[in-house]
Amino acid sequence: MSVPLYLDHHVKAAIATGLRTRGVDVITCAEDATNQADDDQILNRATQLGRVVFTQDDDFLVLADRWLDDGRDFAGVIYAEQLGITIGQAIRDLELIAKVFDPADMKNRIEFLPYS
Repeated sequence: MSVPLYLDHHVKAAIATGLRTRGVDVITCAEDATNQADDDQILNRATQLGRVVFTQDDDFLVLADRWLDDGRDFAGVIYAEQLGITIGQAIRDLELIAKVFDPADMKNRIEFLPYS
């Protein structure tokens, strides 16, 4: 089983396009009408849908840590710095995570993509 992804509004649309061409199940905040939602609402929505959030917003890391401290479950968070990774590298790394991990592997987990 693969890991479905939920792309935060800070993520470039080209990443979603690239992932889809590689067969990765992905939706974006814009497609789900949460592009104006705050991070807490986005993490909650992604968790309701059973999707791991990919974000390039470092405030999201603080939120995920707070959810962990509060004992709130979430589907998972993957983070990469906006200037620390290329679009191509993000696509390759996210595809690998989506196809190798199971959703249970990502539950309550914060994963960092390496710098390119």
